Amino acid sequence: MPALSGSYHTGGIFELVTGNPAFQCDVGVLLPLLGSLDIFIFSLIAGLLIYWFLFRKKTDPSHPAKVLNNSTSLSFLNRNVVVFYGSQTGTAEEFANRLAKDAHRYGMKGMAADPEEYDMSELSRLKEIPNSMAVFCMATYGEGDPTDNAQEFYDWMQGTDDDLEGVNFAVFGLGNKTYEHFNATGKYTDKRLAELGGKRVFDLGLGDDDSNLEEDFISWKEQFWPAVCEFFGVEATGEDSSIRQFELVVHNDINMNQVYTGEMGRLKSFQTQKPPFDSKNPFLAPVSVNRKLNKGGNRHLMHIELDIMDSKIRYDAGDHVAVYPINDAVVVSRIGERLGVDLDTAISLKNLDEECNKKHPFPCPTTYRTALSHYLDINNKPRKNVLYDLAQYASDPQEQENMRKMASASPEGKALYQSWVLDSERNILAILEDLPSLNPPIDHLCELLPRLQARYYSIASSSKVHPNSIHICAVVIEYTTETGRVYKGVATNWLKNKEVTENGHKHTVPMYVRRSQFRLPFKPSNPVIMIGPGTGIAPFMGFIQERAWQKEQGKDVGETILYFGCRHKNEDFLYQQELEEFERVGVLTQLNIAFSRDQERKIYVQHLLKKNKEQLWKLIHSNNAHIYVCGDARNMARDVHTAFYEIAEEVGGLTHTQAVDYFKKLMTKGRYSQDVWS
Repeated sequence: MPALSGSYHTGGIFELVTGNPAFQCDVGVLLPLLGSLDIFIFSLIAGLLIYWFLFRKKTDPSHPAKVLNNSTSLSFLNRNVVVFYGSQTGTAEEFANRLAKDAHRYGMKGMAADPEEYDMSELSRLKEIPNSMAVFCMATYGEGDPTDNAQEFYDWMQGTDDDLEGVNFAVFGLGNKTYEHFNATGKYTDKRLAELGGKRVFDLGLGDDDSNLEEDFISWKEQFWPAVCEFFGVEATGEDSSIRQFELVVHNDINMNQVYTGEMGRLKSFQTQKPPFDSKNPFLAPVSVNRKLNKGGNRHLMHIELDIMDSKIRYDAGDHVAVYPINDAVVVSRIGERLGVDLDTAISLKNLDEECNKKHPFPCPTTYRTALSHYLDINNKPRKNVLYDLAQYASDPQEQENMRKMASASPEGKALYQSWVLDSERNILAILEDLPSLNPPIDHLCELLPRLQARYYSIASSSKVHPNSIHICAVVIEYTTETGRVYKGVATNWLKNKEVTENGHKHTVPMYVRRSQFRLPFKPSNPVIMIGPGTGIAPFMGFIQERAWQKEQGKDVGETILYFGCRHKNEDFLYQQELEEFERVGVLTQLNIAFSRDQERKIYVQHLLKKNKEQLWKLIHSNNAHIYVCGDARNMARDVHTAFYEIAEEVGGLTHTQAVDYFKKLMTKGRYSQDVWS
């Protein structure tokens, strides 16, 4: 949104906040002196000034979010294999990079490309390049939505009538079968490109993150390249696919003011903050509250409040807040010690392909310490391609053989990777420690590791009640793995240690807001049924706060019903005091709690739904109630689905097929919404 706002003050001054004090006028003084024609002319001039200001902001090349879209230098028409990616968590981008790298083995010039940074209407011109094709690695986000960076491309596909005849393409979709709209974006991309006349070189691939996404990708890729070779009449060059893409440049005499220290985009953006704030320009929000929610048990559930007072950030109940965490400093140091490297060396990794638009794998110049702390994912289990490329640096033949075997598609290799890496949850440090002969150059390791991604949390507050703060509800991830190591979730442990102040210094969190479709009904009089066990209660705290605010405004607010679940009433009944007060004053019509482990037989939210089936069916079928589900997608959301199907069958008299269709229609109408994760 443009940095433009208007507000009336007690002195009658209407300020047009443009960053220029000249845009201020005392309307209370001017209006009595003007006739109706004067007022019309004055309004017209003011409108033109506002339009000019907005237009100037949108086309200003210094605006960080617009530089890439307006630049004429970014073109994908200098490659014959362009791998576009729609990525929210970095996996699709990683797969795209691997395909682009593979292209060189077949004598083709490949590149990975973010569709947000290119004019996708040029896609039809790709046919001008001999032996060319576009590959799309498209992740599906949320309820069948494209990822943020693919939204504009998705909209273009929906609206264009461009002729793509002669454009060769292939699509690999990334999805999760626990979600209703499995791989919707990949399926639509494949279907739409064909409708526009594109030539499908290879069948649509559908990766399932609920199973093994990387195995799905590798299986598809192993059939994809032979099909490409046959289609274009090319052969593999025999070149090793572990060829380096970036070269190391060490900066011995660099001014440290020119070195990135964790910024996502503009250098020194953390020192001089400028809105608008987004994924490339996060806001450093001070932590104003950090408190433990649970009264007992061996877990740590926390409520955190981020101060957004001076940010111009706006949000709605149901939106997500994205935070950029920092890796554990102890783990970073241990990697440096294990590889015998001075982590404070200033370096750049420079792309060996000078024509490629991606000059660096992460912001450069920087230091190894900053790269490992802010930019690289060192906590997750390395994918197979990382093991394959690192294997050459193992001096022990047996260790090298095992690494290559784990990276292979053989049944034995798959089993070894599953047990030794995935089941044992070895991150890169654990692999370096357990393979003593493995000594990769740290710059190559930094090239291979994926980017550390932002973490998304459902906002646990309403901006109507808390316009200057964003609340987070989260559980700290920490447990012991099969190897005896303690696994710690990067973001939650980092947030846990964000005390409000330390030695007078306020801790901050780099963040931005991601808009969501998870919204209260437009009419407050519609009943709402909210199901959110555990930290799934987060968005509903915002919903309940907003319903309370609506009642205070004198609006007719419908029934507000919450189904919450936790383990023990005396341990992890989150927000107990607040929820019971909302019930006491009548904001919450019903507060239904499933304490799963306070009795011999476990009770979950779906059991309580079935217990109240007559009332729920009446609210849904007759009173236009809206249903909201938040939490675990793999088990809880499925079980809640099943409970509603059974209610429709038992009370509504529908067959199972009719019940499934009934709730699918509710989803289409926006009356059954989910904010779930797996």
